[in-house]
Amino acid sequence: MSWKGSKMATIRDVAQRAGVAPSTVSYVLNGSRSISEETRRRVREAIDGLGYHPRASARTLRSSRTSVIALALPRAAGGLHAVDGRFAIELSDAAHVLGYDLLLTTSQDKAEGLRRVALSGLADAAVLMAVDMEDARIDVVREVAFPAALIGRPADEDALPWTDLDWAEAAAMTVRALAAAGHRQMVYLAPARREVDSRRSYALRGIAGARQGAAGTGCAVEVAHAVDDPARMAALLRELFARHATERRPTALVVQHPSAHHHILTSMYAATGLRVPEDLTMVVVGTLPGDPPSSVLPRVELPVATLAAEVTRLAVAAAEALRTPHAGTGEPDARLLAASVGHLLIPPVLLPGSGPGLLPPG
Repeated sequence: MSWKGSKMATIRDVAQRAGVAPSTVSYVLNGSRSISEETRRRVREAIDGLGYHPRASARTLRSSRTSVIALALPRAAGGLHAVDGRFAIELSDAAHVLGYDLLLTTSQDKAEGLRRVALSGLADAAVLMAVDMEDARIDVVREVAFPAALIGRPADEDALPWTDLDWAEAAAMTVRALAAAGHRQMVYLAPARREVDSRRSYALRGIAGARQGAAGTGCAVEVAHAVDDPARMAALLRELFARHATERRPTALVVQHPSAHHHILTSMYAATGLRVPEDLTMVVVGTLPGDPPSSVLPRVELPVATLAAEVTRLAVAAAEALRTPHAGTGEPDARLLAASVGHLLIPPVLLPGSGPGLLPPG
């Protein structure tokens, strides 16, 4: 069966036939990295054999400007997270400053949902949220030459423009600060298990940072996973603190979850008999700026406005690079594409909160 007569080949099809990663196919196409001649030959043969034409959509997209940026924010129907709405508002404001409108797409089918938007001609570029370490959407935007930037730090940091809070350092510095205050037994309440299983970047980096922060301090950090339901959260807290003898009971709780700390503050005493902060020091990593319940606690805030402004700038820069074709080819200049791949890793700041701060274990 001929590929040319059956379906449109994708960059993954080319990679599979050539025996390489999809990113290698992209590097061969845009010339942004040095690739061996043998690998280049296999990729070119696969492209010819499959009839792969990655730039057809790119030419169409460059021919008209929409002044629209698409926000790709996959979410389950009925799910409600304050962080999503806050980012949507800040991104809309940042886009407006640069002369763009914002188009929201929430397809749970992350890769194909983005492909539909990229090929629709409705937007000049996209901002991708909920970034996985090996995010399939990266292959899609490379395949169709669609400008995009990420709020999230992928495993391949040179794949696309991105910006993110340094989640690993945020967790590490929090654990180190608690250890310096005398805490030796801690619980790191990481994002939900589904976030870890999907290899969501912020979740994996936060857990790794907590473990790194504990190294060499003499303290023990137990990693658990938050849940969204308040009743289940109370049950989890009872389990975490009931199975420790008094002398080995955790004296500090670090929470990395968009909303779990609200449930914890309202249910901790009823669930465990422990008071925050008298019996248990609680620190939150990734709170929303200006959130009243969070402001009482020591915390690392998520710099939403900075992230939104920076990722919008990166997305617009990528769109401008793709509008500048290489002389005589009509295709994007690989040098400009490479130049558009930038990133900003925002260092965390541990804020003291309006309460008593990092109390030593009682």
